[in-house]
Amino acid sequence: MAFSYFPHTEDDVRQMLERIGVESLDDLYSDVPQDVIYRREYNLPDALSELEVRQYFDDLASQNHKMMCLCGLGAYDHYSPAVIPHIISRSEFLTAYTPYQPEVSQGTLRYIFEYQSMITELTGMDVTNASMYDGATAAAEAVMMAMASTKKKSRVLVSEGLLPQVVDVVKTYAGFNGVGVTMIPCKDGVTSFTAVQEELAAGDVAGVLVPGINRYGIIEDLTGYADAVHAQKGLLIVYSDPSALAVIRTPGQWGADVVCGDAQSLGIPLCYGGPYIGFLACTKDHVRKLPGRIVGATKDVDGKRAYVLTLQAREQHIRREKATSNICSNQSLMALYVTVYMSLMGPEGLRKVNEASYGGAHYLHDELLKTGLFSKAFEKPFLKEFTLRSEVPAARIQDALARFGVLGAVEVEPGLVNFCVTEKISKEDIDAVVALLKSSFNRGE
Repeated sequence: MAFSYFPHTEDDVRQMLERIGVESLDDLYSDVPQDVIYRREYNLPDALSELEVRQYFDDLASQNHKMMCLCGLGAYDHYSPAVIPHIISRSEFLTAYTPYQPEVSQGTLRYIFEYQSMITELTGMDVTNASMYDGATAAAEAVMMAMASTKKKSRVLVSEGLLPQVVDVVKTYAGFNGVGVTMIPCKDGVTSFTAVQEELAAGDVAGVLVPGINRYGIIEDLTGYADAVHAQKGLLIVYSDPSALAVIRTPGQWGADVVCGDAQSLGIPLCYGGPYIGFLACTKDHVRKLPGRIVGATKDVDGKRAYVLTLQAREQHIRREKATSNICSNQSLMALYVTVYMSLMGPEGLRKVNEASYGGAHYLHDELLKTGLFSKAFEKPFLKEFTLRSEVPAARIQDALARFGVLGAVEVEPGLVNFCVTEKISKEDIDAVVALLKSSFNRGE
């Protein structure tokens, strides 16, 4: 068999396996769940012409159906201005490579600097890095920052009000780094501050990770958190929806040390789950523990404004044991997307987006209650998404909506369903959804 590359020989593979301490390649991947491993032959078609390939994928695409999205839980269907793809495709911006050479990367470095500046302003923090892979990994890195900053402590407190996917990634990072994770329960739909205080009093807590808006859509009241955490010399980490920070109290105002989250809500289309972008910001006291890259502004030899990579604390640049992260692939294209979106919207535009989302969400909330299919789950403030108790199985609600081209009623936990409304959803859309639910279940479907 001819190879277009130099493959590993059997002896190469044997030596690497011996060095790692496993007997076979199957052992190497033993942590991967067996039910996701593909063990059949790949059914690849014969070679096709370009025209045939295009037709094949056009046929596949024709099977897609555009649906109204009333789902939240970490991925939000906000409007993305049509001009963004055109701007981010400009040659001074579009690159997949890290801007190590500032003299040929000023466009890239400038927008990263602007991204950092805008995220910093939104969060109320002192500094932001050049972006992370997604919100969940940003949260995990924030936890690692807390461990690195406190050194001798061995555990973190994590609210059960966080999105499940965030909790899972945090636990994975923590497990492989010897960090204990203590889950803090929710009471009446919000993180139990009493439980936080009790765990802090027990000691050995490096940081506390709580949501600004939790998995039920409720805006958390973080009064007293910073004082309680700081009294035990820990870090307060707040997981935030950056779009919402245009209209609600910022983590900086709550006294947070680190802020993380997913910036997908800043104009990035849903895209079937990605790519998204995590953001990570902190106070200046913890900047040396911030993973990834930070772009700074300076002056060149001619006195002109210039941009450079100011901080690069990963293993490629410093001693491996001193690195704060291994993040390296250039996620900054998504940072560029977010930067253009924020530049176009401005503070007033972001406020209007959230005001429209707020009005629509509260209208849908009240109209759904009138159907008799739902009841209130919590008496707490919310912005654009909310949780209701479903009086019929969630699957039946989902099926009824799906038949009419609507995605919604995601089951948060047994009996509780999530709805979300963005500025893309009109009053007429909401009235139509409510009417179809009434019609469907009045017929006993």
